Parts: sequence; C-alpha cells; structure tokens
Amino acid sequence: MNRTRWGILGPGNIAQNFADGLAQAQAGVLGAIASRSEERRKSFGERNGVKLEKRHTTYEALIADSEIDAIYISTPHPWHAEWAIKAMRAGKAVLVEKPAGMNAAEVVAVTEVAEQCGTFFMEAYMYRCHPQIARVSEIVAAGEIGKVLHIKTSFGFTSKPSSSSRLYDRSLGGGGILDVGGYPVSLARLIAGAAQGLPIAEPVAVKGTGLMGQTGVDEVAYGLLTFAGGFTAEIACAVARTMDNNAIIYGEKGTIEVVDPWVPGRNAGPSDSKIIVTVAGESRIEEIKNPYMLFSFEAELASRSIAAGLKQAPYPAMSWADSIGNNSVLDRWRAELGYVSFTEDRKSNRRTPSVLPAELPKIPKIKIADLIEPISQLVIGCDNKDDVASGALVWDAWMEAGGNAFDTGFVYGGGNHEKVLGQWIANRGVAKDIITIVKGAHTPYCTPRAIAAQLDISLERLGLDHAPIYIMHRDNLNVPVGEFVDALNRLHSAGRIGAFGGSNWSVARFKEANAYAAAKGLKPLTMLNNNLSLAVMEKPVWAGCVTSNTPEMLGFLRQSNTTHISWSSQARGYFLPETLRNRLPADTSPETCFGSIDNAERRARAEKLAKHYGVSTHNIATAWVLAQSFPSLALVGPRSPGEIATTLPALGIKLTAKEVLSLNLED
Repeated sequence: MNRTRWGILGPGNIAQNFADGLAQAQAGVLGAIASRSEERRKSFGERNGVKLEKRHTTYEALIADSEIDAIYISTPHPWHAEWAIKAMRAGKAVLVEKPAGMNAAEVVAVTEVAEQCGTFFMEAYMYRCHPQIARVSEIVAAGEIGKVLHIKTSFGFTSKPSSSSRLYDRSLGGGGILDVGGYPVSLARLIAGAAQGLPIAEPVAVKGTGLMGQTGVDEVAYGLLTFAGGFTAEIACAVARTMDNNAIIYGEKGTIEVVDPWVPGRNAGPSDSKIIVTVAGESRIEEIKNPYMLFSFEAELASRSIAAGLKQAPYPAMSWADSIGNNSVLDRWRAELGYVSFTEDRKSNRRTPSVLPAELPKIPKIKIADLIEPISQLVIGCDNKDDVASGALVWDAWMEAGGNAFDTGFVYGGGNHEKVLGQWIANRGVAKDIITIVKGAHTPYCTPRAIAAQLDISLERLGLDHAPIYIMHRDNLNVPVGEFVDALNRLHSAGRIGAFGGSNWSVARFKEANAYAAAKGLKPLTMLNNNLSLAVMEKPVWAGCVTSNTPEMLGFLRQSNTTHISWSSQARGYFLPETLRNRLPADTSPETCFGSIDNAERRARAEKLAKHYGVSTHNIATAWVLAQSFPSLALVGPRSPGEIATTLPALGIKLTAKEVLSLNLED
C-alpha cells in the first residue's frame, strides 16, 4: 500500500498531536505544512522533519502541492469549512478538526462538495478511532446490560476566562459546545444507534441550559437528549468547569463505564483504556492496552482509507451523515442556551468558497411582461431558512448558478424568513440585482385592506422600497374581484409593486379580474402562481391550493400568454428515487398529494426519458415545466447548495413537443 502523503494546514498544538500520530502510523507520512507565521513554520517544521521547501507560506500553496495527497485542517473553527472546500476542489482528501463547520448547514455544504469531487472527507473525532469505542459498541449490541436506557457523559475543563483566548472568543467560535460539546453528543448518538442496531441515531428532542459568559459564548452547558424508543442522554461540556469526563451507559441489567472515553494517551501514549461492565452487581474490567498515542489510530485509519480509495472512513469513525447529524444537535443545543454564533448574526457577511461544480449549466433568464430586467426561469423558494448563516450558503450559490429570482411570503416563518432574506440582501448589497417575489393576503387575511398593510411590513422586513413582483397568496370568493384589482392598481400606481397576480386562483376568477380591469382602464393581473407539475395534484397540498395542470387552465395560459410561476414544480419530490420520496409529513407527502395511476405512468415515462438524456427523473419533471408554450417559471425549494446542483441538469434538456405530449399522456 502506498503511504498517504499529508499536509498540515494550520500547525498548532492539536496539529502537533496529529503529526505525532502520523509518526507512529504505517500508512501515512507528513510531507508538508502551511502557516502564515514564519516562527511557527520554522519550529513545527524542524520538530517534525519537514523539508524547508515544504514549509509553505500560504494555505493555497499547500493545497496546490502535487506531492501531497491529503490535507489535515486544524485552523480555528471558523475556517474549517472554507479550507476543507478549497482543498477538496483541488482534489485533496481532507481530515478536518471538529467542528467541521460553524453550523450544520456548513457541514452539509462540505459533504456535498466531497460527493461532487469524489474525494475522502472526515471530521476528526480522534476518540472514535480508538479501539475502545468499537468494543463498547459491541458490548451494547450484544445485550450484556439488557435494553439500553440512558447515557451520562461529559467533557469539561477549567480554562481561565480571557477575551484573548480562543476558547472565549466568539469571533473564533469559542465556548464549550463548539469546542468539546461534540464529544458527548457524538457518543450519545453512537450508543443510541448501537442500541437499535444502527450506526447512529438522532434525538427527537434536545433540551439544554448553562452559563453564558461575558464574551458571548457558553462557558458551561448541560443538555438532555431524547431518542425514539425512550433512550435518553445526559450530556455536559465546559471550558470553565472541570467535569468527570467519563461515560456511564445504563441498561436494564447493568452498566458500562468508559473511564476515559476522550483522550487516553493523547500526547505520548500508551493509549491504555479501561471499560467497567457491571451486571447484577458483578463487575469486570476490560483493559485495552496499546503502546501508541491516541492520534495514531486516527492517522492510520484516515491514511488507509484514502490509500484504499474510500470516500468515508469505516464505522465507528465519523461518516458524513454522522457529522451532519452531530452538528445539527450542536446547533439545537446552542439555541437552547441562546448562543448565536457570529456567523448567525443578522449582519454577518460571511461567505464560503464556491460550492457548485463549475461544469453545471447556468440558469437562463427570460424577459416577461411588466419586468424591466430579465428573470431567471428557476425561482428559489425562501421559506426554509431561519438564519442568515444557513440562508447565505444557499442564496450565494443560487446567484452563482445564475439565479436572480427569490420567492417569499408574509406568513413564512411567522415573518422571520422575510427578515432573514432581507438581511442577506442588505449584507450582499444585491437589492438591484435580484427580483423578489413578495406574497401577501393569505387566508384568513385575504382582503383588500390587508394587502397594503402587509406589503408595508414585508417591504420593511426585506429592506426594499418596492416589490418587483407581488402575488396575492390566496383568493377570497366573498370579496368582489374588482376590489382586489383596485387595491393592486393603487399600489402599482404608487410605485410600491411592479407586476402582480394571484396564487391559487381559478381560471374563472382570473378572467373576471382582468375583464374588470379592462372595463375600468386598469392594469390587469399578468401572473398566475398555482401548482404546475408534471404530476397532477390529486389532493390539495394545503387547503385552498389550486393546480394549473388541467386542460382548461393550460388552454387559458397558452391562449393568453400569461406568465405562470409554478410552486411544487417537482411535485414535492414525486419524481425522486423511492427512498427519498417520503421525507415529508404523511398528509402532504408526494404519494398522498400526487399519487395516482396516471401520475405513475407519467413517472415511468419520465424515467425512460431520464435514461435517454443521462439525467435524473426529477430533472425531466423540471424540464417539462420549463418547456411549456407560455412563459413558465419553476419555483424550486433547495435546502442546500447540493440540491441546487442536482436541479441544474434540467436546464440542459430541451424537451421536444412530442416528448411533452407523451409526458402529458396525450400521445
């Protein structure tokens, strides 16, 4: 086996631990380092025998080094995701110190880049690579202590509070949860999984309390996790309080105590460890003895995995899904304490490197009536981001892909989603570069008076002086349609809205509204925002929802050339692989709302076309929406940059009229 050649990016104290581990590993070797500090390059390089020419002055130079296979990243927390992405884009395998990102959204983006690049990625929880963790999992799975009920585990130490310390510096991701909280969380999730015969399990509830310090980070944190089946976890961490730093697993028949789960033999070795199993009052001690230091196991495992061409290290090391889940729990735990990291600040202007493959097609823009600037034919829904940090990752990628259309609504997230989008718009200074679709007048506030009042609030949240496109979210048949037309025209005349239309409106009401406008010399509705997807909506997703996939509506759209903006353009995932279809609540799942014999046939035909074009079936469904003979925009709801990447191949497909008819079951 060829030895994996490592470069260390950010040679500090923990990097020295990894370098020491590499020195004991058989499958890996340290080949280069990078630091902006001349003193650190000299001292670290000399101590570890790194050649002078391999002591790079920039991180970029290390990543570009053709004689390096893998990069170990041990910068302060805020730069983990950034440099992991850059290294993988350069074709390097990556081992990054925990946490792999400042939040779960960053970790999702990192793992998506790893998938796109086909390279190894692992979050460096070195304790998971020590043989005692595999042994504990075996004991749990064997049922020696019966049904596993609870785990109590902590990782806390006392460090003198100081604004100059990384541990207390909010701008460096300080605090106990981000520094060491991932250890008890990851072990609790591992044991919960082992108890169910799974690699990991995710908690259904996260509760927490603790002490927030003067620098704005958590100094001490306690948490309680509840898992399906009744398993619970009592976790704790601290940078200002010394804790037991052990783990006790409780079962119906006994207990397992891991005396030193985190750092046996951390600095020099041996990494001897002790597991105490107690059943019916009788205890036995299992000692796992090894002359090597702790980090050698991680260095060896990662090196062998990379040399073998693996993309993820084997269990119980951290998998991609494990890292995402772990950081999701850390996010929820921090939220319980009210710890908002600097990346999640409303005014954070944090950017990550490109997270999309360069070869993907760009989103085309089309000119439609009443808009000065062309609009991207794909529109991104902004109803799923609760903070700027997670929103920015997706919205930056959207603009990188050529998208300039953003859809939001007065009711989304109780107003928070408009605020988050508005803050991102302000941070990036893109108000004039994007087209924001603003929606209001949702039931039960679907009245002419509510339109203006809600619009004022929406524009304030978004930081905009007008809405380029305004859509009524619902219709109200109890209100004469002319009153809505009058209200919308007043706002248009005042420069508060540009183009306008209705969502979930019937053909009859839309025609009636425009007949009224014509009779009064007013501006008509020019946009319809109903559901339109290759799969016909059989059951309304929500009360009051209307589909445009009917002969009457499609005929009207073609005859009038009305612009249509389709929501659920991909039928809520109906065209995804079967294993991915049922991620939504059962009452609004794709099979519940779109399941039918005819739709199943449409899906089967789309699958055949997908094979012909070399794309996914849901790409065909998106291409069908864009292939309509009237101006047709598809509203999509990617929750991560990777979901944008899987949508974009639809743009490279131009369905023929014959193919569209076949998908319509009209051939």
